[in-house]
Amino acid sequence: MTNTAGFKLFRHGALGSEMPGVALADGRHLDVAAFGEDYEEGFFARDGLQRLGAWLEARAAHCPLVSPDARFGSPIARPSKIVCVGLNYRAHAVETGAAIPAEPIVFMKATTALCGPNDDLELPRDSVKTDWEVELAVIMGRRAKYVVEADALDYVAGYALHNDYSEREFQLERGGQWDKGKGCDTFAPLGPYLVPAEQVKAEQLELWLNVNGVQKQRASTTDLIFSVPQLISYISRFMTLLPGDVISTGTPSGVGLSHNPPRYLKVGDVVECGIEGLGRAAQRVVAPV
Repeated sequence: MTNTAGFKLFRHGALGSEMPGVALADGRHLDVAAFGEDYEEGFFARDGLQRLGAWLEARAAHCPLVSPDARFGSPIARPSKIVCVGLNYRAHAVETGAAIPAEPIVFMKATTALCGPNDDLELPRDSVKTDWEVELAVIMGRRAKYVVEADALDYVAGYALHNDYSEREFQLERGGQWDKGKGCDTFAPLGPYLVPAEQVKAEQLELWLNVNGVQKQRASTTDLIFSVPQLISYISRFMTLLPGDVISTGTPSGVGLSHNPPRYLKVGDVVECGIEGLGRAAQRVVAPV
């Protein structure tokens, strides 16, 4: 019998036509389209991870292999919302000159910004201050409303790597509305994998980001101001979180805005990032379409 312990979710194929896949602990990447479900709200709401694990025990040997050259899409289909948290690493708050927040700073990222982990980053028209932000993303597994902090992790399906790209002029100088600088197309590369929660110690993960081979960010989630359980409990007071929704937990120090002088992305740059146990990703910066 095939050992399916430690499997991870991914989606592969052309943009808009992605199919579900599973990466096994032995390194094989399987197409699981025959399971009959994409990784979306209904999958998570109906205990999809458990059902898929049971299905794999019987069917993994018959699943086709996914080519190593296949495009990876976002590991989840478009969620109902992407909720982001600002200034949630102590060192990042310090580098921006901001006070340590007394409560989480919450904003939304457009779901149309979602893309694959290695897709090109498209600079928006008129952009002069596009910045990078490696972040740990939490994927919800259950409907969450007024969640008690002690129970919050029971609502998590898994975790993923996210790069919360930000156009700082749009964000900070065009009316003071953060969402405008966060929701541009390709500004939310997610993945490559969704790693189930039981495989991840979210409170002690190393994360990093390089631009053109030069390290810009390296930190640990031990520096988070508000932990994952605190964030889930807090956000669920103000909105209902649905299965498959994303909470992006904030970025550590080292963003382009904090450089002296600030350093922003330009066409031809390559941004690479990763989180311990969750994989790595790379985006090439291209001109506006």
